[in-house]
Amino acid sequence: MIKFFRKIHLWLSVPFGVFITLICFSGAMLIFEPEITRAIKSDVYYASEVKDVALPIGTILEDVKSALPDSVSITGVTVFKDKERTYQVNLSKPRRASVFVNQYTGQITGKYERLAFFSTMFKLHRWLLDSANPHGDGVKVGKMLVGVSTLIFVIALISGIVIWWPRAKRGLRKSLSISFSNGWKGFWKGLHVAGGMYALIFVLAMSLTGLTWSFDWYRSAFYAICGVEHTPRNFGQHSKVSSEARAERGGRGESRHGNHRGEGGERHGRGERRRHSEFGCWQQVYDELRTQNPDAHQITIGQESTTVTLGETGNSRASDKYEFNRRSGELTLNTAYHDAVAADKLRGWIYSIHTGSLGGIFTRIIWLLGALLGASLPLTGYYIWIKHLRHPRKEVKVQNK
Repeated sequence: MIKFFRKIHLWLSVPFGVFITLICFSGAMLIFEPEITRAIKSDVYYASEVKDVALPIGTILEDVKSALPDSVSITGVTVFKDKERTYQVNLSKPRRASVFVNQYTGQITGKYERLAFFSTMFKLHRWLLDSANPHGDGVKVGKMLVGVSTLIFVIALISGIVIWWPRAKRGLRKSLSISFSNGWKGFWKGLHVAGGMYALIFVLAMSLTGLTWSFDWYRSAFYAICGVEHTPRNFGQHSKVSSEARAERGGRGESRHGNHRGEGGERHGRGERRRHSEFGCWQQVYDELRTQNPDAHQITIGQESTTVTLGETGNSRASDKYEFNRRSGELTLNTAYHDAVAADKLRGWIYSIHTGSLGGIFTRIIWLLGALLGASLPLTGYYIWIKHLRHPRKEVKVQNK
């Protein structure tokens, strides 16, 4: 039985090992992309000076709008908890386009643009640099190779456990050690065996979640195992929210806005001016949501809806969805995270587990090390295999000992 698993482990890993290394390495490079990008382009992502009060959101967006061509419109703005972070203004086109604005001066600091290195790593990680349009029709060879290689990696990891376990029972400590006691050959072998065991849980988590982006049949099975019916994205759709919660949030909103409308001429005058701008109520909506959610990582406001991202750990995409009246600014809770569609929740957890963001900076460091170890496994495996091909008799003697 062990010989069978040894052959499976070898003959599946040899042809796909290079792809596995590229996928793991490129994935590792992407883990800290946001932090590295913000550090390199700090003048775009951070305000040069933090002041006590930021400019009104409506004023900022009107200035941005005036600088855009007529064919491009503003679809939303994201305000971060960190007061040093510039506002991110989302645009209608091209896809995922946005610009950053210094909220204290109104100056556009730059546009969203992925660094060339990370753009290459992302294409390598998802499509092995296949130039075919990933969102178009037709067969995507690169995407298919990534999926098949990842599936092979899972099988290689599991067969590796079966091969490793008999030795581990005889000497667990030795089987988990990496040393130079037997020279480079012993080191590479130890790195392959022990390194694989150390990285096993993490690379399996990355692989099993990553496969949901590769195969429809796997995604449906994965969701079914988790007890969730797979459905298309529902982030912008309504879900069932209790009438008590909706009434409570709606009532609070009506009360607050009622007070605003009755507080005298100055505030009434500002309300009149707001009606002349499509962004008139956005500042009011943001202020209310920030008061309700002081610890929210970021708040994104759109034409008639807004998203409150609740945190950076756990499900990093967990958020509450609101709607608001674009004239009065009256807020209504559309979908609370705990009432969200189960498929959307699971989708967020899949992303958080795959990227290692579920535990903040700590798990991301572990995921980085795990991905690098995962990238090394095919390389060390090739080394052991080639040495065995060159010195088969000597290798057999070592195994017999």
